[in-house]
Amino acid sequence: MNHRYLDVKIKVPWKYAALEERIKQEIQQYHGRGHVDLFVNVNGADVQSGRLRANLTLAREYYDCLQAIKEELQIADQPDLAMLAAFRDVIILGQEDVVSEDLEMSWQYIREALVAALTNGLTMRENEGSALKEDLLHRLGSFAKTVNGIEAVIPELIRKRQEGLKDRLDNLLKGVDIDPVRFAQEVAILVDKADISEELTRLRSHLRQFEDFLNLGEPVGRRLDFLVQEFLRELNTMAAKVGDTTAAYQIVDLKNELEKMREQVQNLE
Repeated sequence: MNHRYLDVKIKVPWKYAALEERIKQEIQQYHGRGHVDLFVNVNGADVQSGRLRANLTLAREYYDCLQAIKEELQIADQPDLAMLAAFRDVIILGQEDVVSEDLEMSWQYIREALVAALTNGLTMRENEGSALKEDLLHRLGSFAKTVNGIEAVIPELIRKRQEGLKDRLDNLLKGVDIDPVRFAQEVAILVDKADISEELTRLRSHLRQFEDFLNLGEPVGRRLDFLVQEFLRELNTMAAKVGDTTAAYQIVDLKNELEKMREQVQNLE
């Protein structure tokens, strides 16, 4: 899917061009976002009997346009048959068939085939969605386990950070008489700047919300995509704060897992 909004591309024979808006509306009943390509091909007695004709009026208009482009841009090449044949509907069914065909009757057949295709597509999407949901829940569990692992070592990280700061400050301030209370306050401030407990709390909240969205019986792709961005925001902040090598490696693992989740989420409506 990989689209934020619904992007529909429709290609139908020229004589059915008036039905494009109806076709689009029908597709919108089944798709909320994503990219949909629809091709309508007509196979019947007219084609089998070889009753194809050149649409000379349209071909002449294409040729005139090509000549105008050639003269305006001073292009040396001349328009040729291969160029004209490549344009849409230069070769069509017999003109009498175009005139006599009942468009409303044709729409009934086209709609019947369209609904069948969309229904089959919906069944396939539901099956794929179930598989994606299971995959995302599994990845979510691994993600949460790593987050819990990082959270478990926070107290030890803070203790080491505090002791390290105290040792460095003691070496820098040897022989300097300072207020012990003030000294403790400054150390506490420096340690607090490296604390990632708030980011972890928000991250765990996002994890719970992500799982809740997956269990809703409605399209949630956009909301999950937004949550993935929030995950990344918290991980980037954590990476900038943390100084412990082990925790830093775990954050990198989380970012790698998040990228895999993001790719899956973009396939959900």
